[in-house]
Amino acid sequence: MTRVWMIRHGKPSATWGDHDDDPGLDETGHAQARAAARALAALPDPPKQVISSPLRRCRETAQPYADALGVELIIDARVGEIPTPKSIAHDDRGAWLREAFGGTWGGIKGDLDYEDWRRSVARAVAGHAGAAVFSHYVAINAAVSTATGDDRVMGFRPDHTSITQFEAEGDGLVLVEKGREAATSVL
Repeated sequence: MTRVWMIRHGKPSATWGDHDDDPGLDETGHAQARAAARALAALPDPPKQVISSPLRRCRETAQPYADALGVELIIDARVGEIPTPKSIAHDDRGAWLREAFGGTWGGIKGDLDYEDWRRSVARAVAGHAGAAVFSHYVAINAAVSTATGDDRVMGFRPDHTSITQFEAEGDGLVLVEKGREAATSVL
């Protein structure tokens, strides 16, 4: 088995419901990204690759660690945000997510098999053994729930730049340690 770290992006400059669909980090988020890079570099056997969701807030969080390692940032859409159903208007995404958070993966309403999506996130993370994977709140919950067999959509509240550790076992994950939890809800 090989360790893999999943890191939630830093504090973004905008939240759901704002008009920017792909916000970068605010000043706090940039400071969090630098602190996460230092924390990863200080591990006894630090990650050697840096993987990121394609969204700007994740790329900006991952870049300080990639720069510290002197490696190229690898983009992997499979660790990106949970896809919103086509039938949900942009302004209604927050309400759709709040409803999903209270249920199970199989109970999410939409035009996608969200149980399959969560398993695909876990397989993607497992495929990046030895790497730091910068991702999102829901995707981290997808990996944790798959690793633990917990069908709840929201099993824990990863804080900005919290680092969750897994062992990759084939195309599966074993949860080693959840990252720091947020004191408040994501929405």
